[in-house]
Amino acid sequence: MTNEICEITCIHEEQVTNSKERLKNTNSKDLSSLFKILSDENRFKILHALAYEDQLCVCDVANIIGATMANTSHHLQSLKKLGVVDSKKIGKLVYYFSSDDRIVELINLGKQLEQGDRCE
Repeated sequence: MTNEICEITCIHEEQVTNSKERLKNTNSKDLSSLFKILSDENRFKILHALAYEDQLCVCDVANIIGATMANTSHHLQSLKKLGVVDSKKIGKLVYYFSSDDRIVELINLGKQLEQGDRCE
């Protein structure tokens, strides 16, 4: 087994500077929040369902993820606050729908990676 740690300190200035510049142009907090949201299994299931259905009411979503209405509503509010879903009330029902097509793209990319396909 090899020791996978540098044995000496050697900073590659150009690469470090380039990486820091790219990070300045990235809202890493928002982006990491998005991936944190996607890392929760129930939230992922919700986004997956909404990626393929035009809209689902809270009751439908709760049934799909196998959670209580209260827990489901909490997840949906978190997703809405992040701006990846939106809602509308029709009569006595609240319907949620995906408000960002990039989430569908991320889900599809994740599914491709899971199946062994690699980005080219």
